[in-house]
Amino acid sequence: MADSVINLLVIDDDDINIFIIRKIVEKTGYKVNMVSRSNGQLAVEYLTEIADNRDVFPQLMLVDINMPILNGWEFLEAYEQLNLPQKSDMYMLSSSVYENDIEKAKSYKTIKGFISKPLTIERLSELLRLVTP
Repeated sequence: MADSVINLLVIDDDDINIFIIRKIVEKTGYKVNMVSRSNGQLAVEYLTEIADNRDVFPQLMLVDINMPILNGWEFLEAYEQLNLPQKSDMYMLSSSVYENDIEKAKSYKTIKGFISKPLTIERLSELLRLVTP
């Protein structure tokens, strides 16, 4: 596994989920700089601030659907309008079991897949391996 650091942005309003993902990140063995934002609006503001900084721009984003202010779908709409110079591998990470949410995720060009919670060490390791520079 590479010595480079992988930047991960988790957009989720549940502190427990954030805590669990941090613990899973530690167990993957990858060097990960994890940043979290509790809603889509804060994530848009963060990404706009760091848009030109390759050192901190996330290679991987995990986006929850149900959040206050800007939910996951609204975040995706706003993100696609930003036309940022850098791109990330983005996955919906949700406890939703609705087939229409899974299908809706497929309709976004920026979404690489839909992951049902809880996130596992194996699944996160696989995602990190895919984005390792």
